[in-house]
Amino acid sequence: MSDEVTIPAFRAVPRTGVIYVTSEAHKLGYRSTDTSWCNLGQGQPETGPLPGAPPRVHEIAVRVDDQEYAPVPGLWELREAVAALYNRLFRKGLPSQYGPENVSICGGGRAALTRAAASLGHVNLGHFLPDYTAYEELLDVFKAFTAIPILLEGERGYAFTADDLRKEIQGRGLSALLLSNPCNPTGKLIQGEELSRWVRTARELECSFLIDEFYSHYVWTGRPGQLPIESAARYVENVNRDPVVIFDGLTKNWRYPGWRVTWTVAPAKVIDTVASAGSFLDGGGSRPLQRAAIPLLADEVVRKETLAINAAFRDKRDKMIQRLERLGIRADRAPDGTFYVWGNLAGLPPPLNDGMGFFRAALEKKVITVPGEFFDVNPGKRRSHRASRFRSYTRFSFGAAQPQLDEAMTRIEQLVLAR
Repeated sequence: MSDEVTIPAFRAVPRTGVIYVTSEAHKLGYRSTDTSWCNLGQGQPETGPLPGAPPRVHEIAVRVDDQEYAPVPGLWELREAVAALYNRLFRKGLPSQYGPENVSICGGGRAALTRAAASLGHVNLGHFLPDYTAYEELLDVFKAFTAIPILLEGERGYAFTADDLRKEIQGRGLSALLLSNPCNPTGKLIQGEELSRWVRTARELECSFLIDEFYSHYVWTGRPGQLPIESAARYVENVNRDPVVIFDGLTKNWRYPGWRVTWTVAPAKVIDTVASAGSFLDGGGSRPLQRAAIPLLADEVVRKETLAINAAFRDKRDKMIQRLERLGIRADRAPDGTFYVWGNLAGLPPPLNDGMGFFRAALEKKVITVPGEFFDVNPGKRRSHRASRFRSYTRFSFGAAQPQLDEAMTRIEQLVLAR
């Protein structure tokens, strides 16, 4: 069937960055099981055993009542376990504690974000550039709110202070702000006192923060004596009043992306609203997988998994940065978190100094990357410009196992040095 065929009533829905590059690789023979390919575009971490990590789950028991639908907000027992985890990690000794009524379970991160987006009213919602590619269609498909872009500058290391934030909220009349923290793709992390000031600003200016914390256990600037995890939940004053909405799940921080078990942590009133949206959007997540998730939230499991991630992925991070820098591919800032390097290709010869050109050339070496222009979140393509401001960037993932990363970097070295 020709690509030009159109079907009445259906629009062309763009693919997110990872889906696009994977689809293009498929045209050249890529399959996820084909070990001759190196995927530096993947948005998932390696899912196998890591030194010091708890044993991986290989089987899940399905009880008789697990054949039924789960409640749209999720199993009460899992909601209790998530709330207890946040209280143990971030709210010890604080008078305001999360309860199960502050948690909603969903079948995947995008589904959780979609529930929240569908629940927003006629407001101005701020979002940063660059940020997660899937936000673009999410911010376009719901017409109730207006998406307002906020540009972060690589020359400043993507810094954005609480004072900057205050000016943007007041100057642009923002009632909500969507962001990933740590940021996908730059790895910039808002943490400590600065994150505390952000939460305080949300409270004082009555601006709801929708914070994607799916990489919050991939933190490379942790403080001594603390698990290398950061969350805005640490700085919330009143869990039912502060307008802070947090998204996380097993996808990255427990390395179970295929389970599609995620959660939203927020004031109880927000949870009621997103659950109502879920009743018509997705109907709720998998009951057996939600039940199987509960033991994974135990203290010792979280501690061991987080420390194992930190050791293994920090080493991969450092090795990738060093090899990229030797080729003249530099990051505006070394990533504070995530498992990505946001590489600036401007110092390379054409066509490798362009993210799409680099992507096409790397495909010939069976290496997949994600061009930077996909992170120039532009809902509805309302901003008109000839080329993306992130055209000279590429996102390199170090989510894969080290042998695959080593082979990928060797092929990229061959590609660059041959020019």
